[in-house]
Order: sequence, then structure tokens, then C-alpha cells
Amino acid sequence: MSMTRRTALAGLAAIPLLARSAVVGAAEPDLSALSDITHGVAPIGAAERAARIARAQALMKAQGIGAVLIEPGSSLIYFTGVTWHRSERLTAAVLPVEGTPLIVTPFFEEPSVRQTLGVPAEVRVWQEDEDPLALVAGFLKERKLATRPVGIEETVRYFAVNGLARALPGARIVSANPVVRGCRMIKTAPEIALMQAATDVTIAAYRWTWPRVEKGMSPRDIGALMDAATARLGGIPEFSLVLVGPAAALPHGSREPQRVAEGQIVLMDCGCTVQGYQSDVSRTFVHGTANAEQRKVWDQVARGQQVALAAAKVGAPAGSVDDAVRHYYVSQGYGPGYKLPGLSHRTGHGIGLDGHEPVNLVHGETTPLAPGMCFSNEPGLYLPGKFGVRLEDCFHMTDSGPRWFSEPPASLDAPFG
Repeated sequence: MSMTRRTALAGLAAIPLLARSAVVGAAEPDLSALSDITHGVAPIGAAERAARIARAQALMKAQGIGAVLIEPGSSLIYFTGVTWHRSERLTAAVLPVEGTPLIVTPFFEEPSVRQTLGVPAEVRVWQEDEDPLALVAGFLKERKLATRPVGIEETVRYFAVNGLARALPGARIVSANPVVRGCRMIKTAPEIALMQAATDVTIAAYRWTWPRVEKGMSPRDIGALMDAATARLGGIPEFSLVLVGPAAALPHGSREPQRVAEGQIVLMDCGCTVQGYQSDVSRTFVHGTANAEQRKVWDQVARGQQVALAAAKVGAPAGSVDDAVRHYYVSQGYGPGYKLPGLSHRTGHGIGLDGHEPVNLVHGETTPLAPGMCFSNEPGLYLPGKFGVRLEDCFHMTDSGPRWFSEPPASLDAPFG
């Protein structure tokens, strides 16, 4: 982070608090001091998408795969730019091992689908009384790929796979993970720049929101402030999880009513997207004065983050990061393993176009860490019936090791730097 940006973000904490009437969300927050900080951020361009397809085709050749079938979702966006929804009417892409991709879509949807198509591709349409998988089969036959294995992107639905098997009897269906994961897990400089922009927005929104958290607020009140600030700063709010007091011991939330009170833990887990790429940052603070146990656990989690980062070495198995954290936590009296009190979830997950992507920093994961991989680092500690602490910052691997997207906080008293 440049000094200019650091200074600008730090200044947000000095913005006056909302009027007291807005404490429980009764008034719109005053966002006049915030402005879009994503101006100048470059979207993914045609050259980047062309390089992705070339990389996928090289991996297909190496794996002996003739084509890859992809449905709408982040993988379709990644390779083609097409932003579409899934329904019973199939829209899909076929990436052949050579040549331009195919887009299959209903006839009446073609104009809409073309609006986001970002690569040269052949588009074939089907009518309501026709079988879209017959179009896929015909394309594979024309390209002389019908006898070669067809890779299926891992989120493609069963009806599409089954329909292809009917339309192309004898087709060899295989996993496309070596191709799709082989591309998407390794982020390029333009992708990392977008993830950095999203993270900058989230940190700035946190710094604006934190001084506005007041006694009596509910998680919804706080989340609304965070979302409003995020949007004003140029991000698209993706999630704003807020947990108060004992609810913070449940990593993904509680149905129990919660209100901020003196001396209570407030755990926030928030993220946004910029040009489709995600951020994911968690912070934990105490409203008012923290007690000794809260400080001790917060410091242990902060240390856990550093243990994880130190273990994230190029070539090391992804699971070794999780193992290093658990070894430290056991030395502090937690666990063992995933037992509570302790760390009941993995240390981190992949991140990019999706908030959670392969692979995970979890025990037993053997995938070696490589430059371009991006992960969350969130080794929380949870004490059932008391509270939980989670600090989460994402990092990306470089040739020389991991690099933060956001710097972890130095202390419980300065949770946002």
C-alpha cells in the first residue's frame, strides 16, 4: 500500500459519528466524506482472456482432453466473459483443445448473452423444442473431438452431463479440474490488482464503520453501515457478517438476538467485489474495555496468522500451513485438531472470482503452494458460550513467498491499524 493511500484510509477514522438517531438504523448514514477509490482500476481485457484460453488449451493437450464443458458461473466468466444465470434452459461454453470456443444458448437469449461475450467464439442457438446437448455433440463431431475425453467443469449439473452422454454415446467423460483449476488457481497480475482494489475498499469501509459502532446496535445495523460504505467506496457488497458476544463463538452466525454492549466482543467478516474479484477480511474488537481473557485470545489469534504466513512457502503442501497453526494452538492448550475450544475450521481457503475457491489451507491437502495462488489466512479461536476471535487477511504467493493484500492489525486496541 502506498503512503498516499495509507494516509487517505487512516483519515477515514476521523469522520464524525452519525447522529444518535441513526444508532439502530433509523436514518441513512452520512456518506458525504467517502468517494469511489476504484477509479482507474482496469477490468480484465481481451488479451488476458485470450491468454487464459491458450493456457487452458495447453493444459488440455498435456492431459489428453479434447474439450471442456462449462456452465454459467465464475469459470464461464473467467474464460469467456459471459455473465449469465443458470436455469433449466442450458447456456454453456465448450472450450476445444484447438480453435475458438463454442457458446450454446437458447435462441431468444442470444442477444443478451452476446452483451458480455469477451472472446471470439461461435454461438449456436437452440429452440425450445430442441436438445442443446445435440448442438454440443455436433460441434465435437465437426471438430473431430467426439472420440477424445470431454472434461466437465466441476460445478456443471448432472442433467447437462447426462444429456451429453445421451447425445454422444460412448463419450469419455472426465474431470476438467486439471485444466480449469490449473488456470484459475494461478492468478495473474491483472487479477491480483483487482483483488487488491477490492481489499482496499473493504479496509476503508471498516475504518469508516468502526467508530460508528455503538451500544445497542444489532448486527444488521452494523452490516448496513458497512455495506453502505463499501458501495460508496466503489465496491459491490458481497457479505457483511457481524457477530456479537457469545455468538462470535459460532463462526458463521447465530439466530440468537444480539446487541452491542460494554465489554463485548464484536466479530466482523466482510467482503466485496471489484470487477468481479473478491475481498475477504475479518476483524474482531471489543466495544469498550477488553478483559484479560479477550486480550489473551486476540493475541493468540494474531500470532496464529503470523505462524500461518511463515509456513506458506513456495513448494510446501497447502495442508502444512494448517498443520503449523494447529501445532501452535495445541501448545497454547487448544484442540487438539478441530476440537473446541480451538480452531474448528480450516486455516484458509482459496479466493479469486469466488469467495471460496480451491484449494484450501486444510490438513491433508497436498497441492504444493505456487506463485499466483491466493488464500485467506483466518485461524480463529472459538470458546463456546464465551466468545470467538477471528482475524482474516488474504495473501498471494510470489516467487519469494507470501504477500499480504491487507496488513493484519497490530493490537486489539487498534483493530484497523
